[in-house]
Amino acid sequence: MSKTRLNISIDQDLADFAKVYARENRVTVSDIVTQYFLAIKRRTNGETTEILMSDPAFREAMNEVRSKLQNGTARWYTFDDVFGD
Repeated sequence: MSKTRLNISIDQDLADFAKVYARENRVTVSDIVTQYFLAIKRRTNGETTEILMSDPAFREAMNEVRSKLQNGTARWYTFDDVFGD
């Protein structure tokens, strides 16, 4: 499958974390994002998905976020709420 470029904007602290996480797990940040969206796509289409990332923390975090978004309990924070002034 051919690839295309997708530009996203995220907080610098989150981008730094993603880079460290990717390096520690010997994947790219693109791999992390791809796995997340692929899991959403497969679930939406009623297919099962095997998360290629073996890190249980990633799997747990992904499932927790999905659950909160689905049931409407996700709480949105501003940058200042999370990282302070």
